[in-house]
Amino acid sequence: MDPRLSDAIREEFARLVPGTPPPASKTIVIGGHRAAGKTRLLPLVSSLTGRPGMDLDVELENRSGRALRDWVVTDTDGFRRAERDLFLSLPAGGLVAVGGGFLSHHPEALRDCHILLVPITFETYRERLLKDTRRPRLSPGVSLEEELSAIYQQRELLHARVPTVGIAAFLRAFADPENP
Repeated sequence: MDPRLSDAIREEFARLVPGTPPPASKTIVIGGHRAAGKTRLLPLVSSLTGRPGMDLDVELENRSGRALRDWVVTDTDGFRRAERDLFLSLPAGGLVAVGGGFLSHHPEALRDCHILLVPITFETYRERLLKDTRRPRLSPGVSLEEELSAIYQQRELLHARVPTVGIAAFLRAFADPENP
């Protein structure tokens, strides 16, 4: 989670009344920007929901035998097809953390899912990606600073088109109404 947002999330959580968790037949997708904390959040959401979780990127690497970093750089279209195909092959009702570009590249694949959006500020996104040299460059023709800014802004607009649930609302859906 983005530490810059923790106070705002706590405040939002405090204002929400307990809700209804998503039906067991709906896949829960943890999505958001690169470096937002989706993979780190996966075991917590799995524990909360009682659903086994899958990191789609890890599963893609395991099934293909290809390192995502190299795959994205050498065959972006093939990678995007593979991630979409794998996601669509999964049985409904699971819990899946998807890669940073999934929401923006495959919104149609998420139509029948409950999408938990992990928020991140641009400042935290930038700091994390400048430190993380394992992640592939997405726009090597421009400076890293320009790439980060452009990708963040583009994906913010695309994420806004996908119906998502904020993390506080999602957690509140699992809150005990007897013990708010």
